[in-house]
Amino acid sequence: MAGRNGRTVRDLRRANRTAVLQRLYFEGPLSRFELGPATGLSSGSVSNVVADLVADGLVEEAGSVESDGGRPRTLLRVAPGSGHMIGVDVGETRVRVELFDLTLTELARAERPLTQQRYDVEVIVGHIRDGIAEVLAAAGLAPERLLGAGVGVPGIVEHTPDRGAVVHGQTIGWDAVPLEALLRAGSPLPDTVPYVIDNGAKTLGQAEMWFGAGRGARNAIVVLFGSGVGASLVTPEAEHGRAVEWGHLTVRVRGRRCRCGALGCLEAYAGAESLLARWREEGGRVPEGTDEETALTALLAAAHPADDDEPDPVALAVLEETAEYLGAGLSDLINLFQPERILIGGWAGLQLGTRFLPAVRRYAASYALRHPAEKVTVELGRLGPDAVTVGAAILPLADFFARGGRRPEPAPDHPAPAWRTALEERAPH
Repeated sequence: MAGRNGRTVRDLRRANRTAVLQRLYFEGPLSRFELGPATGLSSGSVSNVVADLVADGLVEEAGSVESDGGRPRTLLRVAPGSGHMIGVDVGETRVRVELFDLTLTELARAERPLTQQRYDVEVIVGHIRDGIAEVLAAAGLAPERLLGAGVGVPGIVEHTPDRGAVVHGQTIGWDAVPLEALLRAGSPLPDTVPYVIDNGAKTLGQAEMWFGAGRGARNAIVVLFGSGVGASLVTPEAEHGRAVEWGHLTVRVRGRRCRCGALGCLEAYAGAESLLARWREEGGRVPEGTDEETALTALLAAAHPADDDEPDPVALAVLEETAEYLGAGLSDLINLFQPERILIGGWAGLQLGTRFLPAVRRYAASYALRHPAEKVTVELGRLGPDAVTVGAAILPLADFFARGGRRPEPAPDHPAPAWRTALEERAPH
C-alpha cells in the first residue's frame, strides 16, 4: 500500500534498515540508545529494526558501556562474516582480484600480470574468472555467499538492458565490449551473484570517499594517475561519484598523439606512459624490458638520487613539465566544479608522491581562477595501490545497503498474485 508520497510500507522498512546498517557500519559500535538520534528513528523503530537485523545475522553484540545510573547499554556492530564481496581492478600492468568480508577486511588476493597483449578481451576475462575462483578457494568460501563482484575497468561503462555492462575503452582498443555478458558466460559465480562493473577512476573515488582522504567532503574530485589519467566527480547530486574522461581534454592544439587517437589530450602529456616516452625521446636511460612501474622508479631515482650523485637534468625537466600539465589539468577541474578537495591516487600518483605534489599544487593554483583555487586542497589519496579493488568491492556493498541488507531475490517463474503483494506491503514494521 502506497502513502501520499508513493512510498510503501516495504519501502519505509527497507529505508529504516538501511539507515541503521549504515550508521553501525560507519560509526559503530553503537547502542540502541545512540542509534535513535543518529538515524532519526523512534526508539520502538530502532528496536524492531535491530531485532530484524540480528535475526538475519547482519548485526551482532560488541560489548557494553555504562549508562547514567541505569543498566549497561549493549553495543552493536555489523557482523563482519555476514557478507562477502570481491573487488577486481583491471589495471595497466596487472589484474588484481581481492576477496573481502563485510567490513572490507581482505581475506584473499590473486594477481595476474598483463604483458604485451595486455588488453586482449579473452585474456582479461580469463584472468578475472581465474582470480575469482582462486580467492574463493583460498578462503574456503562458497560462491553463493558473495554479495557480488565489483569490477573497475578503463573507459566508459554503459549499462544496457539487454547486454548488461558494456565497456567503451577507446584507449585500450575495446569497442563496445559486453564485459558483463562475457564474465557471466562460464562464470564461477551463480546467477544470483551479480557482477557490478564501472570505471576504475569511479571505484577509486568511491573508496577514498568512504574510507580515505575524501571522508567528510561534499564536493570532491578523485584523480587516477597511472599510465593515463582519469577522474571521478563526487557532489551531493552524484554522491556515489561520476566518472569524467578528464584525460581527454585537449590541452594543446595539434599536440602529441594520445592513445585514444586524438591530438593534444592531457593524457598524452600527464600520464606515466607519455612521461616515460618523453624521457626516452630526450635521451633518458629508460630501462629496457621492464614494466612502467619499474621504469618510473628508475626515472625518480635519476631525478632524485639517494646518494651525493648529481640529479639527471633531463629527468628533472620531464617531471617538472609533467607536473605543469597535470596542474593545468587540475585547474580546469577547479574552475568547472569548484571542489573542496582534489585527491590524487593511482599507482603513478602514489609513486611520485610527496616529491611531485608541491609542483602540481603550484601549477594548479597559477592556472585556476583565484577564488575557487583558494578554497580547494590538493592531497594524495590514503588507501594505497588497493584503492581501486576496495572501491570495486564497495559497488555491490552499496547496493546491498540500498536494499536494506537484503540479497536480491531470484526472479520468480510467474508473477506473485496481487493479493500477496498487497499483504506484504501492509505487513507491520
